[in-house]
Amino acid sequence: MTGTTQLPDEAPCAVQAHTPCTQPTGPHPTGVRATARIRAAHNGRATTLPLLHSDGPFHLRRLRTRDGQARVSVIGAMSAPLGGDRLALDIAAEARAELEVTTAAATIALRGSTTAPATYDVRLTVGENASLNWLPEPLISTRGSTLHQSYTVELTSTSRLLLREEQLLGRAAEPPGHLSTRLTVRRDGRLLLDQHTAYGGPAPAWDGPAVLGGHHTAGQLLVVHPQLAADQKPFLIGDDPEEGCAVLAPLAYGPALLATAVAPTPAHLRRILDTALAHVVIAQESV
Repeated sequence: MTGTTQLPDEAPCAVQAHTPCTQPTGPHPTGVRATARIRAAHNGRATTLPLLHSDGPFHLRRLRTRDGQARVSVIGAMSAPLGGDRLALDIAAEARAELEVTTAAATIALRGSTTAPATYDVRLTVGENASLNWLPEPLISTRGSTLHQSYTVELTSTSRLLLREEQLLGRAAEPPGHLSTRLTVRRDGRLLLDQHTAYGGPAPAWDGPAVLGGHHTAGQLLVVHPQLAADQKPFLIGDDPEEGCAVLAPLAYGPALLATAVAPTPAHLRRILDTALAHVVIAQESV
């Protein structure tokens, strides 16, 4: 079931209609096809949300604004992604808009009724002098699941982006399924980052010392900001390898910083990424 919120730019933030998504009653051997859409725009006074389009497992809820940012939470309306699902989120912050998108809970990749892989594509577009924070809860890869996740990000030279992703590889005492992720970022049409990772199943040496080093969670934090200094140096976070660690490093065609982290638990991973973000804020304030 699909729910859509279409509001004029001048509509107050408190006005919103919700059409809840309901779980299908019958099996879906070929999986669910769903695309949810968010569009943020600046009306000359503030950031508004003229489009919130819920679909499939994605129920979009408007949150109270904070520090001038429009905020949206993505709530799961059914179990997803399952094998065979084709899911997508299309999020755009237009010129001068400020938007933050979070998820209400972790995303759990499950096997489902078919052995076909599930796909979960997140498309982020940030316009001139606009900012977008994409801060979801962790993605959990469970035994027997196969998920291909992708992020496609389009920025301008004045766009600001904060992107965090976290993966938990298997639940307690459980091996993960097969999880592959790809992050592609372009700035003014020029490739800024194209990164592919794979864990579990057929991926070679995914749990070896050169990849996870015995840890069960992995994640990264990407910050793109036109005021970041071009001469940033790589920075190591974490003194005890058993507690997890991260490397915060500049990208070649910045201004951008990427922190890549591994840790034993999601709580350790979040602390490491928060430390990386605090370091980025300090570096940015010194410019």
